Amino acid sequence: MKMKWAFFSFVITCMFALTGCEPLMVLDPKGPQAETQANVIWISIATMAIIVIAVFTLLIFVVTKYRASKQSNDYEPPHIEGHPVVESIIVGIPVIIIIFLSIVTVKSTYEVEATPKGYEDHKPLTIYASSSDWKWHFSYPEENIETVNYLYIPTNRALEFKLYSYGPITSFWIPQLGGQKYAMSDMVTTLHLAASVPGEYMGRNANFSGKGFAENTFQVKAMPQKEFDKWVEEVKATAEPLTENKFNELLEPGHLGQLTFSGTHLTFLPAPEGEYGGHHHGSTDSDEGSKQHHDEHAQNRQDSHEKTEKHHH
Repeated sequence: MKMKWAFFSFVITCMFALTGCEPLMVLDPKGPQAETQANVIWISIATMAIIVIAVFTLLIFVVTKYRASKQSNDYEPPHIEGHPVVESIIVGIPVIIIIFLSIVTVKSTYEVEATPKGYEDHKPLTIYASSSDWKWHFSYPEENIETVNYLYIPTNRALEFKLYSYGPITSFWIPQLGGQKYAMSDMVTTLHLAASVPGEYMGRNANFSGKGFAENTFQVKAMPQKEFDKWVEEVKATAEPLTENKFNELLEPGHLGQLTFSGTHLTFLPAPEGEYGGHHHGSTDSDEGSKQHHDEHAQNRQDSHEKTEKHHH
């Protein structure tokens, strides 16, 4: 009787605990790329569930059928070692499972690395997303505006993120819109996303990058194109200009709130791509000036990191 009450209490406790659980963001997609990845997760879960059910069913069958019974002392169960059919099943089924999951994974990987389906013939919105300790900078080069720690995007339009870092390696991730991708120094990686549903989403750095990692997050707001265009015009008319001195202040290690600027840092610190690839965001004046600016900037960042680490220790 006590065991029954204990089991009943356990079930009730689990039910109350689970009522407070929110849906997993990766399984609540709001864009085509995230939907593709969520489908892969569900396929993997279903495959694993089938395997677990089959294994436990066979286990119960074997334990029941070949349990100890009143057999004669000289009884021997059938020997199946080396049986071609049994061996084929034991080896063949795992191989088929691996091939199936491999095909699903490779196919989905190529899909999420390309422009989202249905947007191939439309011009994407290009956003340069750069990280620093411990904040995110979002540059809209065509709109000539920049935000810090928040991101506004139009719905039903392809998004092309250009990722790089002003410090350690970080990982750009908006779980409800797609998978994560590394942002690194001296190179640019590209991530294709799109939002199908208006709303507010959470984004973060998914790669540990020091003591401020936990708060290295940003907010994403998806809205219709007309509202996005209106927001861009408001920023251009009201936000303060982003200067090089101001941007250097933003790069100092620490946490900031949400900031908005007219202009972008790309005008004086280009992204490390094309002719600036391998040089961490040099000046646009000349190649020599670019390298000199890069060296000075890198040295300043190194000195700042050393001071921060000494203070921390």
